[in-house]
Amino acid sequence: MDRTDTSLIALRRILRATELYGRTLAQTAGLTPVQIRVLQIVLSHGSATPKQISLQMGVSPATISTLLDRLETKSMLERQRSDVDRRQTNIVLTEKGRKAVEGAPDPLQQKYVKEFEALADWEQAMIVAALERVAAMLNASAIDASPLLDMGEIHRTHPPDNTDGS
Repeated sequence: MDRTDTSLIALRRILRATELYGRTLAQTAGLTPVQIRVLQIVLSHGSATPKQISLQMGVSPATISTLLDRLETKSMLERQRSDVDRRQTNIVLTEKGRKAVEGAPDPLQQKYVKEFEALADWEQAMIVAALERVAAMLNASAIDASPLLDMGEIHRTHPPDNTDGS
């Protein structure tokens, strides 16, 4: 077997793992992985703005707006005007949304992050470079993080860089 075949098999395994996780999540919680991700972000912050969620997930504001609409329709979250700035909308979980997050199976990404962060710096850099290259090869570099492939909350051992002051 050549390297091309081996690389395609590895990609198929990754995609299959995310697909199986998504099915389990849909059966257990009745939500997609990306919907659970939104709920988890809001839960972790107590409340969040659509912009904060968009930035943390790496998706466009339009994508977040659609996700919030769907979750609001399912009574998982509510939009509330900020008491501080009436132009700002805060997203808060309902009790139903909180229960959905707490009852969801452990996200596949948690396992990945735990294993990834245990690697040496050079191994992490190599994996990031390889994954970015694969994304570029598939013309996926400028695409939002796909709701189909988002696997859930990323639990990091350190906070993300916050260079925009928010």
